Amino acid sequence: LAKMSAILRFAKASPFAFGVAYSGLKTSACDLLVQKVVERREEIDWRRNAAFATFGFFYLGGVQYALYVPIFSRLFPNAATFASKTVAEKLKDFPGIRNLFAQVFIDQGVHHPLMYFPVFYMIKDAVTSDKPNPERAVNEYIGNMQEDLFALWKVWVPSTFLNFAFMPMWLRIPWVASTSAIWTCILSVMRGGSDSVPANEVISPIGPDHASMELVQRTVAPAPTLDPTREHYLVTVHGPDRPGIVAAVTRGVYDAGGNLTTGKMIKLGGEFAVMMHVDCDPSSVGQLQEKLHHEKHQGGPLAACDINTRRVALLDSASVAPAFEAHVRLTGPDQPGLVMKLTELLASHGLNLEHVQTEQHVQPKNKSQTRLFSLNGLVTSATEPDSKAINESLEQIRRELKVTCILERIVADRG
Repeated sequence: LAKMSAILRFAKASPFAFGVAYSGLKTSACDLLVQKVVERREEIDWRRNAAFATFGFFYLGGVQYALYVPIFSRLFPNAATFASKTVAEKLKDFPGIRNLFAQVFIDQGVHHPLMYFPVFYMIKDAVTSDKPNPERAVNEYIGNMQEDLFALWKVWVPSTFLNFAFMPMWLRIPWVASTSAIWTCILSVMRGGSDSVPANEVISPIGPDHASMELVQRTVAPAPTLDPTREHYLVTVHGPDRPGIVAAVTRGVYDAGGNLTTGKMIKLGGEFAVMMHVDCDPSSVGQLQEKLHHEKHQGGPLAACDINTRRVALLDSASVAPAFEAHVRLTGPDQPGLVMKLTELLASHGLNLEHVQTEQHVQPKNKSQTRLFSLNGLVTSATEPDSKAINESLEQIRRELKVTCILERIVADRG
């Protein structure tokens, strides 16, 4: 409590310095949170974070303080008096209510569209681009204006009403900065990516905020390394769902001396399907097939199932490691063709899917809302791909399908 009291005293005594420091640190922290928690980057994009920190210190803390405190105080000299009144008194103060709406309109209808966003795009371009171009940055904003403003107003119009209606002048910037913690996370997800794509970092055109906030990230691991001293089989089982199918399959593998490394098991309607990789000693190959079919003919859970075993060929020991590895993630409204269009795009750039999993999310309780679909995968390439061309293709997919789509290079070696 003593520290909090000291902070509040400092905020009242030095509102400008407090607003600048609080806004800059908060903006940087929110972008770091998005990069590590939402996007799950393996490495921080410090140039991008510097763009957010610069914008926070210079614009959110400095320019907005000048607008909200001295300028608005002169334009609306009774604003501080109105903010200090009780709710009952405010409801009777019609000139004060009119001025409240005027402040919100100037802030959300003039300041943000004509100053806030253009400055944000120019600062981001100046910090993250090797060749800054303010005109290009503003043109990018113009292309995103409708989407950006709708996302902005959902958060800021209610917050701005509360700010101008109840906050004393010294608390306006801290209130804005606190609300901005949520908004900065949304803005970081939507517009954090750089147009100049580093060849060894991230290709990440991020989609609409509603999809970004629903983003479900899962780490898709590389395929297991196959031990050349053992035999390897792909085992598939499918049939009518009943208790004990997985237990019977894994019992057959265990009795044959096999080892289950990775697999997928799922119920679809009245059917149950199993796909798994099993390795075993070369001398136990016959036993593996025999044990699995023995379980089938026992009349138990596998009696009505189809069981297939297929030997997996090992790669040549001289095979060269891929020059490029990346995680690919897509999330957006479920619709026909999502996987087809994304995988066709990846194939057109010479990227090979090594591992992919997809999921149709639970139908929202509100039936008017669209069910979401997500894809998480691992891609590789024997040669270095054209990152700029991939970025442009992903941007086209994002705009066409209204999805979030990220391709993030794996920098660390497989371990």
